[in-house]
Amino acid sequence: MGQRDGFGILILGDGAKYRGHFKQGLFSGLGVINFPDGSKYEGDFSQGNFQGYGTFYRHDGMRYEGEFKDGSMHGLGLVSFPDGSHGLPRNEGYFEREHLVRREKCGRSLQRARDVSRTARDQCS
Repeated sequence: MGQRDGFGILILGDGAKYRGHFKQGLFSGLGVINFPDGSKYEGDFSQGNFQGYGTFYRHDGMRYEGEFKDGSMHGLGLVSFPDGSHGLPRNEGYFEREHLVRREKCGRSLQRARDVSRTARDQCS
């Protein structure tokens, strides 16, 4: 049996559901994954991980839009909370392994993440 390539749907053992592109059997390209706890990621994947630009929606309403590396928030991005706030001071800037390490404006990366998320949602939902 061959490896998945191209567009497909996969339901994982834990109940997570992936809709998107595969390359050599791994999530690769644009995709959307819904987790059993209500969390969701829309965006770029590479070698099975969140990689590139996208949006992660946590089950409690927190949202991160920005860059990802190896499945983690890593690069320029913005955290938003359920009430629409971004924290005080604003949680926008450069993240490393899920932690904000430097505050800075990230308008271009934020717009790219939103565009990629919208495209993934439109193509894969």
